[in-house]
Amino acid sequence: MNTEPLQYGQFYHIYNRGINSCALFREPTNYEHFLRLYDHHISPVADTYAWVLMGNHFHVLVRIKEEADIKDLQGFEKLEGLKNRNRVNQQFANLFNAYTKAYNKRYTRTGALFEHPFRRIRVESLAQLKYLVYYIHHNPIHHGYCEHYLDYPWSSYLSIMSPKQTRLKRDAVLKWYANVQQFQVYHGQQSLERYRELQLEFIHSTKL
Repeated sequence: MNTEPLQYGQFYHIYNRGINSCALFREPTNYEHFLRLYDHHISPVADTYAWVLMGNHFHVLVRIKEEADIKDLQGFEKLEGLKNRNRVNQQFANLFNAYTKAYNKRYTRTGALFEHPFRRIRVESLAQLKYLVYYIHHNPIHHGYCEHYLDYPWSSYLSIMSPKQTRLKRDAVLKWYANVQQFQVYHGQQSLERYRELQLEFIHSTKL
């Protein structure tokens, strides 16, 4: 498993699940709170290109911002004892800790909620980027939550297809496919088995 510190200016597929595959999201308010915390902790240090929240896991495709673009983040420079690149990792840790605290209080539980360390895979080609957007959006269909991408409310597919304002890097994503029509065509033609061809190292399983 790759646990190297996240590098500035690089794309990553980041994913994690509940410890022992336990539930991360039990009701709509859980999903909503996680997204609020994600925006607070991660948006200052990374741009997001695709995401999905499932019952016991999540996936995001992000590009870590350049160091110059995040050096003025409030509190970022105060993370003493950490090298600059490790401070980005700490933002993800802060997200997981904040959500765990709220979740444990809500459901009267104690202890860890997420597996540690969180998983990350550097993405280095346009073919991998395009495929990972599809892979992330296809998760709810693969796991039997819905039959069509538009039927699942907790993924970025709806944001891609909507004209509403969003922090998601929608325009950049659509340029990868040329236009929204080709984006839809691509999502209708792919296979989950293509990750081997593209040399993506994550393990395709019923849990992730």
